[in-house]
Amino acid sequence: MGWSRRVPVRSLLVFWLFVLSAVAFLDRTNISIAGTAIRDELRTDNIHLGWIFSAFLIGYAAFQVPGGWLALRLGPRRVLAAGVVWWGVFTALTAVVDPRLSPALFLLIGVRFALGAGEAVMYPASNQFVAQWIPVAERGRANGWIFAGVGAGSAFSIPILTWVISRAGWRASFWFCAAIGVAGALVWYLLARDTPEEHPLVSREELAHIQATRSLKTNARAASLSWREVTLNRNVLALTASYFCFGYVAWIFFSWFFIYLAQVRHLDLKSNALFAMAPFIAMTVCCLGGGAVSDALIRRFGLRMGRCGVGVFSSLLTTVFLISGSYARSPHAAIAILAGGAGALYFSQSSFWAASADIAGERSGPVSGVMNMGCQIGAAITSSLTPYIATHWGWNAVFVFTAGVAAVGGVAWLAVDPGRVGVARSGAATARIEAGIAGK
Repeated sequence: MGWSRRVPVRSLLVFWLFVLSAVAFLDRTNISIAGTAIRDELRTDNIHLGWIFSAFLIGYAAFQVPGGWLALRLGPRRVLAAGVVWWGVFTALTAVVDPRLSPALFLLIGVRFALGAGEAVMYPASNQFVAQWIPVAERGRANGWIFAGVGAGSAFSIPILTWVISRAGWRASFWFCAAIGVAGALVWYLLARDTPEEHPLVSREELAHIQATRSLKTNARAASLSWREVTLNRNVLALTASYFCFGYVAWIFFSWFFIYLAQVRHLDLKSNALFAMAPFIAMTVCCLGGGAVSDALIRRFGLRMGRCGVGVFSSLLTTVFLISGSYARSPHAAIAILAGGAGALYFSQSSFWAASADIAGERSGPVSGVMNMGCQIGAAITSSLTPYIATHWGWNAVFVFTAGVAAVGGVAWLAVDPGRVGVARSGAATARIEAGIAGK
């Protein structure tokens, strides 16, 4: 086929992972947009609503490592297709629960937990795909595209789902999201293969390029180490700690930002949809930009600067934006500044996942699952802790505390060295790896 000669197959598959990533976050943020309607039907408060939010994240965190293991054993094609269908089913079941039933709150918690368990395969499976399909020097950009779906899905969920809810009620928004998910899974299963060697449309030139450039020498070392050495070494623990902080900060936007705008800033989401989309548009743009910058820095300054330098810069800039935005008097100024914080945070998103693939190689699915489990534990904590802090100390305290968490995440990046697995590597060996990335 002529198009497959002009567009690398790996680029097409990365684009569809971007689509699935957007669908995943459409299915996550829908409950935040419908949250006030669900809360009113349940006749409950924000703290109990936070339990529902956290249930998804607990399920998501608990199944990160199993999801990565399944992607390693069964391949990202089947695991991701099955996962998307699974979470489509439980998205639909969210709409089935009748809030008038006495155990409705606990039924919703159970459904959201199961939904989180299904979505847990999304990013470990995509990282397993990246390790097999994407050259090291392209991983920043590839992950930038995949995680740009996070911002895109969250941004477009606002105008689309508020329109659906206004016309047909909150339950219809969940049926809509479920249908899109099942369709996306079918397309992925038809398009994808686990490795480039299996794909009939990959040209000889593309296959040769991928095979020559997809592995670091650290990958061979990772394969020779025990699972304990691979998953519990300094690199993975530091990445996990930093990603815990990332998750805590990110889920301020995904779980509570819409409610913050409505209750604290007194904005109507329907008439101010563009402003409410601002943080998620910033995430999309900065995720793409951060991936490109990471790859460019690697070519010029080496692997550690390209991954870790971006992470430190991103975290510290996020801290500044969050504190400044929380004290802005104008609602629109606050949104703009906080959107800068969301964008700054996501500038480092691709660096986390590219670094885990650099470190773990063919074991990147389970290792990135460990890292992402830390992220989701942070997210689950913020979903429940945020209303508590807001109730007792106010929303300014929420954002100041969150800024402090972001700063801690930046410090944790200083302990990461993607050219090192388990034991120290000589400077000469690291230099040889970085020379290979730069194509020297």
